[in-house]
Amino acid sequence: MDFSNLTVLYINCTLKKSPNVSHTETLMKVSQDILKKENVTFESIRFIDKDVASGVYPDMTEHGWEKDDWPEIYKKVMNADVLIIGTPIWLGEKSSEAQKLIERLYAMSGLTNSKGQYIFYGKVGGCMITGNEDGVKHCAMGILYALQHVGYSIPPQADSGWIGEVGPGPSYGDTKWKEEKLNPPKGFNSDFTNRNTTFMTYNLLHLAKMLKDNNGYNNYGNSREDWDSGTHWSFENPEYR
Repeated sequence: MDFSNLTVLYINCTLKKSPNVSHTETLMKVSQDILKKENVTFESIRFIDKDVASGVYPDMTEHGWEKDDWPEIYKKVMNADVLIIGTPIWLGEKSSEAQKLIERLYAMSGLTNSKGQYIFYGKVGGCMITGNEDGVKHCAMGILYALQHVGYSIPPQADSGWIGEVGPGPSYGDTKWKEEKLNPPKGFNSDFTNRNTTFMTYNLLHLAKMLKDNNGYNNYGNSREDWDSGTHWSFENPEYR
């Protein structure tokens, strides 16, 4: 397989500003190491390091905010074939930064591409999650639903994650906990996490390659512009049956 024509964007929604250690970033690097060996171009953004305004409009400086880095980030989103959202779990939910990112993606979802389809058609999405206690599948459910709703395509096994035991404890990648050295680092020998991260990465690449090689989806039956102009294909309004 040759994935070298693909581009992947990782957006880490940790609540920690750089250069603080992000356990989510540590897990994301496992996926990124695969991309390096497959000659895939990728970039990683720590969302909280950017001055991204809250809101559901493309540029919030037009709606009362003095600054908004989202328009620049959006350019990177559009240049990427694959978007992977990373988040820690807090109180059983994805981080507030992850929710903000989803809201800003939603702000663009009404735009259309050259086929008249919603703008994220033909792009592929996945997620990576870390935390203690439970919540990986719950967080993935919400993130992947949101991505497909705005137009992203989701392959099988599009998520991966790691969680520790219930209660306070070491996080993914920690090498020390309460003066006790951890070797290997916490979570590194989890076959479940390693397998799912590998499968997720390759499934995202496979679907992205198929879509790119076929110029995305055919716009028969899914063009917003055609619908608005009166083309409804085989749809018949039940009111007139």
